[in-house]
Amino acid sequence: MNAVDTRNAGLLAQALISRLTVEIEASGRHVHLSQQDLEALFGAGYQLNRVKDLSQPGQFVCAERVSLEGPRGSISNVVILGPVRPESQVEISLTDAVALGVTPPVRLSGDVQGTPGLILRRGERVLRLERGLIAAKRHIHMTPEDARRFGVEQGQSVRLRCFTGRPLVFSQVEVRVSPKFATVAHIDYDEANACGFQKGDRGLILA
Repeated sequence: MNAVDTRNAGLLAQALISRLTVEIEASGRHVHLSQQDLEALFGAGYQLNRVKDLSQPGQFVCAERVSLEGPRGSISNVVILGPVRPESQVEISLTDAVALGVTPPVRLSGDVQGTPGLILRRGERVLRLERGLIAAKRHIHMTPEDARRFGVEQGQSVRLRCFTGRPLVFSQVEVRVSPKFATVAHIDYDEANACGFQKGDRGLILA
């Protein structure tokens, strides 16, 4: 096999892997704020400052940071993600929860009914959330086209075989389907450390 054939075979293999697997991303602790709560922490009329776009269309990392305060401890320099939402939400790992002294339920983003609250601080400004603290449930964002290709549907629970440094299979990974999504699997940092995740790793969806 000559150099051209070798290169073409490599490109074909990469295309096949991309078609059969999904990209994995590790999601760290972060905060989503409503406009009202954003203004409570940063001042009237305040607007978030976009720093970097995320993989999901329209979502972005902001320059703004806050501290989280729980009964046992605090975590500083926690990133805010934009845009603003109808209701504020804080997503942490279960390791973070131990440090803060809180017990968040494992939920999908946006499912905050009956969740505990938390204190957010920026300098002298303090925001006491009555609810909105969760540990994010592992999930796969997926376009409708990719959902049809993989044979899955909205709300379905699947397994994800991770081709990572410490390969393992995650169960109870919820599929979320929307034309507003890009197809990416999200795990938190606890899960990423458990499987030896590195940026660019991919996973295979199993029934």
